[in-house]
Amino acid sequence: MGATSAHADTASEGLPLWELGVFAGAVSTPAYPASVERSGLGLVLPVLVYRGEIFRAERGSVGARLVHTEDTEFDIGFAASLPASSNDIAARKGMPDLGTLVEFGPRLKTVLARPDSQSQVRLELPLRSVIEVQGGLRTQGFAAEPELIWETRAPGSAWRFSTSASLIFGDVRLNRYFYGVPADLATAQRPTYDAQSGLIASRFSVSASRALGPDLRVFGFVRAENYAGNANSSSPLHLRSTGTSAGIGLNWTLRRSEARAY
Repeated sequence: MGATSAHADTASEGLPLWELGVFAGAVSTPAYPASVERSGLGLVLPVLVYRGEIFRAERGSVGARLVHTEDTEFDIGFAASLPASSNDIAARKGMPDLGTLVEFGPRLKTVLARPDSQSQVRLELPLRSVIEVQGGLRTQGFAAEPELIWETRAPGSAWRFSTSASLIFGDVRLNRYFYGVPADLATAQRPTYDAQSGLIASRFSVSASRALGPDLRVFGFVRAENYAGNANSSSPLHLRSTGTSAGIGLNWTLRRSEARAY
């Protein structure tokens, strides 16, 4: 569900134990799933990568790597969604703003196939608690996103490519956050609606990254979403059946350790 998330490289053994750098990027997404309006953000952030035997902080996962074999890993994953002001969303005028959503929780990753030495097909099964960051922290339910991922490196090239397909599900609280309309906020054009748990979207993503040198990597992604099967498609806040997201970024490593990762 997050606007920004990342997949770990196919292998991190032999890479530096830690890296310190800077990330700069921009992303554009729907203001919320099935919204007509969009949200965009450009940002510059410090980046710390740590590839310990148990504790990890690397490309979309952070925390304890509790299980790690050649084909299976169990860790803590995260994603994030952009905030949106209801004043900029016609269907939500007068409703509370949508804050930054941070998703955090356990994730099982298992390799299903290795077509060649540079490729793998992987299944990821995350279950995430969704926390809204806006004038404090508030829980907004849970999300699950089973995802099938194919990753490869082009032969003789510095390019890495990834494609994935996933389904996003939300519990009652999360779907109410996006699609519910309480009686005190209902209008003639926006009738009361009580959201239910279920499917939010199906998603297909394509991403690519390339090393421009030992310290510089550029990457980008394009994502298409389908909301036709949304469990709350009858909500007055459900306004379209498809959506797209895109982002581009640059990662500059400033320092790295001599010690190697596990």
